[in-house]
Amino acid sequence: MPTTPTRRTVLGAIAASTAAAGLPALAAPPASARSGPAALPGGGDLGPNVIVFDPSTAGVQAKLDEVFKRQESDQFGTGRYAFFFKPGTYNGLNAQLGFYTSIAGLGLSPDDTTINGDVTVDAGWFNGNATQNFWRSAENLALKPVNGTNRWAVAQAAPFRRMHIKGGLNLSPNGYGWASGGYIADSRIDGSVGPYSQQQWYTRDSSVGGWLNAVWNMVFSGVEGAPGQSFPNPPYTTLDTTPISREKPFLYLAGNEYKVFLPEKRTNARGTTWGNGTPRGTSLPLSQFYVAKPGVSAATLNAALAQGLHLLLTPGIYHLDRAVEVNRADTVVLGLGYATLIPDNGVTAMKVADVNGVRLAGFLIDAGPVNSPVLLQIGPRGASADHSAQPITVQDVFIRIGGAGPGKATLSMEVNSRHTIIDHTWVWRADHGAGVGWETNRADYGVRVNGDDVLATGLFVEHFNKYDVQWSGQRGRTIFFQNEKAYDAPNQAAVQDGNVKGFAAYKVDPSVTSHEGWGLGSYCNYTADPGIRQDHGFAAPKTPGVKFHDLLVVSLGGMGQYEHVINDTGSATSGSSTVPSTVAAYP
Repeated sequence: MPTTPTRRTVLGAIAASTAAAGLPALAAPPASARSGPAALPGGGDLGPNVIVFDPSTAGVQAKLDEVFKRQESDQFGTGRYAFFFKPGTYNGLNAQLGFYTSIAGLGLSPDDTTINGDVTVDAGWFNGNATQNFWRSAENLALKPVNGTNRWAVAQAAPFRRMHIKGGLNLSPNGYGWASGGYIADSRIDGSVGPYSQQQWYTRDSSVGGWLNAVWNMVFSGVEGAPGQSFPNPPYTTLDTTPISREKPFLYLAGNEYKVFLPEKRTNARGTTWGNGTPRGTSLPLSQFYVAKPGVSAATLNAALAQGLHLLLTPGIYHLDRAVEVNRADTVVLGLGYATLIPDNGVTAMKVADVNGVRLAGFLIDAGPVNSPVLLQIGPRGASADHSAQPITVQDVFIRIGGAGPGKATLSMEVNSRHTIIDHTWVWRADHGAGVGWETNRADYGVRVNGDDVLATGLFVEHFNKYDVQWSGQRGRTIFFQNEKAYDAPNQAAVQDGNVKGFAAYKVDPSVTSHEGWGLGSYCNYTADPGIRQDHGFAAPKTPGVKFHDLLVVSLGGMGQYEHVINDTGSATSGSSTVPSTVAAYP
């Protein structure tokens, strides 16, 4: 996202107008079975940057304001915070969220923790432009907004999960300035959602009282009250259900004991998991987690995993001199407050074995200055095990190359294990901040999917030097994709893909015979050379089993152009008009 408003000029104009399931919890080995006196303890305190309130806590608003003042504009800083509210009722609060700040309730249901007040994201720090409101989250709360409508003006990497809004939800900043988000899951909004200037949005397995408008790309799956399918006019892509989903793990209190709830898998899901009694799933006590603090070594994290513990990453920065290796089935790695992993010496930040049921959630991987061949690897190359009953899930796991300083990675995320679910990720080669330049934060490939039967729900991948997404696994599916090509490509030759002009944003390998996508968009903003041409935003084999629904490409103010939408289908983008070119069905 640029620091000037040119990217979204058109938008301003548009806007102006377990226990329940009866299943046993997974058990860690007893202390006596662990390896001698060096065995690491499970549980423990959550560290200084996890701030827990109960209804009797004094000075809640003051603490919220103190952290917001620190984090409001600290886009590439090191501060990391998580606010947790114990079950009960809180009155008169306005929790403004800045960068790397999460807020959540500690009940099993959002309705266990009610704030008569607001959880607000606005863009005053950036003169009303919300396109850089990244890296913050809200989860597991009921809100009764003071004026009837809560404001959540975010861009990428800002999930809104398990929320109950007893009123409306406004997704635009004050003044209806530029906005570029976002993602809602497992939430209920009693009133209407007003996107206004939001160019794209994905909502999954939720309930809304209404939806007011659309700009370019509004996608719904499993959403009660969603507008009907009507792409491209208005651009609503609506699926009645989500084929497979499993909600993100979350921390909660059972009496005075912290536990992590693991929601069960759903098929053909629709609506929230929590609307009809206790949610279905299992629980793990905190004693089965190694509660990691910033400064701990990768060797210690791996030792904890090897002795049978899960990982809870408390807020902060974790420097890694080797990969974190998740080798045991059903392991949970849960980050709080945007805990951030940085590989310092060109290693892979995290590797997951080809095992059932691993859950990765809620952390950021930040590329280091020495090139990593891959930052996150799900399954080794050649992985082939069937995980359909217990998929691996990757949820609110974000990857960044550059911005906070020079970073490099040949490939950001590689998915080799079958049946993996990628549920909301933003994989971003930075276009602003420190350490940004065509070679300075070189990152050729964003997401590469080699495994079969992989499902992506909410896939945001931007600005890579070559391909943003490459998909060679069979029977892959993507519901919602948002992309921008790299702003800083110096000339046409730098993005030439053999005889093809420009690397496609999303390329399905010619060997694939079955693939399907819904609601995919790619934008170009070639500020370094506006004369660059892309033959197409999407590339796929021409075969009946490869199908796309509701595609669009946009040239932002004429900074570069697309000749087609997918392969040789779809009209060229038109000059500087910033009007999408669309294809409703392919082939």
